[in-house]
Amino acid sequence: MTDQNQDLKSLVEGDDGISVLRGGGDKRAWNGIHYKTGLSAKNVNAKELSINIATIPPGGVAGAHIHVEFEVMLYILEGNVRHEYGDGCKQVVENTAGDFIFIEPGIPHEVFNMSDTEPVVAFVARSTAYEWDKIISYDRNKTD
Repeated sequence: MTDQNQDLKSLVEGDDGISVLRGGGDKRAWNGIHYKTGLSAKNVNAKELSINIATIPPGGVAGAHIHVEFEVMLYILEGNVRHEYGDGCKQVVENTAGDFIFIEPGIPHEVFNMSDTEPVVAFVARSTAYEWDKIISYDRNKTD
């Protein structure tokens, strides 16, 4: 994994209306998920969008969290994933390669790779240019 504080702009070609990141960029990690660098305000002139490829390693879990004021759309390229979501993360939905997923802003969720041998790989698009900056942890055991 590369250092998350590295100059991500140095990985991108062009800054004159069209920018290109060849080969999907270096890998970084956040909350149990490995990401190809992708495109965001950290390396292009994005104002409202970011994209990348996320990989949850075999048996991996992305800890419970909430996307604050932005939407997420995913397309599962490989693997089987389970989202536990909603108040207390008590609702469950399972997805497999070929499924599209939409996560509304403010919905608590925790993400599990259902395989101990195969990764989950997904294309991730966000309606924020700042990747993880507007994500907060969620205590799924907290009672109101």
